Amino acid sequence: MFFVIALCSVAAFVIGGIPFGYLAGRLLLGDDIRRHGSGNIGTTNVWRVLGWRAGLVVLLLDALKGMLPVLGAVWVMRRFGLDDPTQLAPVLAGLSAVLGHMYPVWLRLSGGKGVATAMGVVLVVAPLHSVVALLTFAVSLLFSRMVSLSSILAALAFLIFHLQKAGLAAWSMNRLPLTIFSLIVPATILWRHRSNVVRILNGTERRIGSSKRPPEENSKP
Repeated sequence: MFFVIALCSVAAFVIGGIPFGYLAGRLLLGDDIRRHGSGNIGTTNVWRVLGWRAGLVVLLLDALKGMLPVLGAVWVMRRFGLDDPTQLAPVLAGLSAVLGHMYPVWLRLSGGKGVATAMGVVLVVAPLHSVVALLTFAVSLLFSRMVSLSSILAALAFLIFHLQKAGLAAWSMNRLPLTIFSLIVPATILWRHRSNVVRILNGTERRIGSSKRPPEENSKP
């Protein structure tokens, strides 16, 4: 059983590392998109540099990188008749996909910030949690017009909602894999946004609709 779970996780890490934003830059821009905008391969930078159509495609593909490994892990466990009441296989595959996006082997571990891929994961493993996260993102974006802040708040809302909903049962064997996921993913998303946090605190973070580009934006996180 543990060999199958490990194999699913490795496959998820590799799939999560497929750099769709980077590939979009090569295809549409003829250049490494990390040389432009915020220097990131994620949806937001693709949207700003290549336009909303390319950004939307990359958003969907990055989300699928999270969804498909999770669904694949569920299918593999059922295919081999393995019991997985704690959802360890899909949750671990989802975590691996998110980390694969952040640290892709194809780009020497220089990847995106993991928000879209994480959302793809939670849409499968915790649908109600994903609704809370999406609503938090939407409300924050409406008032702040900052994608980075909205992404951070959505990740934290996911964690808080999980802990509040599960209560003490969050630390039971049945809920522990999702609890660990709920702790690790928001923490890594916050870490990947650390340069954005500095700009938010300094009041220089770029907002949607703003033509002004902060001088720090071209520095990689």
